[in-house]
Amino acid sequence: MRRAVVESIGHYLPERVVENSEFETTLETNDAWIRSRTGIERRHFAAEGETTSAMGIKAAQAALNNAGCSVDDVDAIILATSTADFTFPSAATMVQNGLGMRHGFAFDVQAVCAGFLYALTTANSMIASGQANRVLVIGAETFSKLMDWTDRGTCVLFGDGAGAMLIAAQEDKTSDRGILATALRSDGRYKDILFMDGGVSMQTTGHLRMQGKEVFRHAVEKLSNTALEAIEQAGLTTDDVDWIVPHQANKRILEGMSKRLKVPMERVVMTVNNHGNTSAASIPLAMSVAVQDNRIKQDDIVVTGAIGGGLAWGTAVIRW
Repeated sequence: MRRAVVESIGHYLPERVVENSEFETTLETNDAWIRSRTGIERRHFAAEGETTSAMGIKAAQAALNNAGCSVDDVDAIILATSTADFTFPSAATMVQNGLGMRHGFAFDVQAVCAGFLYALTTANSMIASGQANRVLVIGAETFSKLMDWTDRGTCVLFGDGAGAMLIAAQEDKTSDRGILATALRSDGRYKDILFMDGGVSMQTTGHLRMQGKEVFRHAVEKLSNTALEAIEQAGLTTDDVDWIVPHQANKRILEGMSKRLKVPMERVVMTVNNHGNTSAASIPLAMSVAVQDNRIKQDDIVVTGAIGGGLAWGTAVIRW
């Protein structure tokens, strides 16, 4: 059985750290208000001229270094982002060029905060079918470029960063490591609760708009349901789960999932306090931090899920 196994993971965060207190001078808000409603304490913002592809290159190189392999060993790059440098070409091809990769193929996936799950599922299918042997799956975002800085309900939530996972084919029948199950969903009826009010038809980038209460309601229910579906598909129960690594949008969503899945918060990886919501980058960022500090270890069962604009959502179950 050919399965996609996680070889390594890496991440990159911009140097600039923005504490909640920075917003107090321009908005009717404060550190206590932001922390109590979101769990966010700080986030990173890209420097002037620092692009999504530039951050993706650094995260990808970190993953390659951690695996001890070269970009020459990579067949494809799939980059999840809603904040590509240009409408086209894809940010993935720019990462490909930045890494010095002169073979294979690269493309972007856009499913907003669920983008990394969509990219990972696509990469998993390519490996399972034999189309690729090793794929770099990247989530990278510069959401600070999309904010309406007068809207305290959104601009305090988001941050910038990138994470990259290197997955490779394994045909060892004695090993049960790898991506065990995935579940993806979308429902376009809910477009208006999380969207950008700009685009090609409007000839402007626009700003992010969100109905926070509605997003929260859908997030807990839909993420929990696909998590249970994928866990069952993998032939496991929630008792088998070592770590849940949810999309890092809001501490209360993480707590809601923990309660609904009956998995204690001690087994939920949370980085939203330090990163904010980094959209498609949030899952690989959180995973990379949890591997770096020795929480996630080889053979751990990791359940990860995200929901974003669309609405689009999904879950993956991985034996690390």
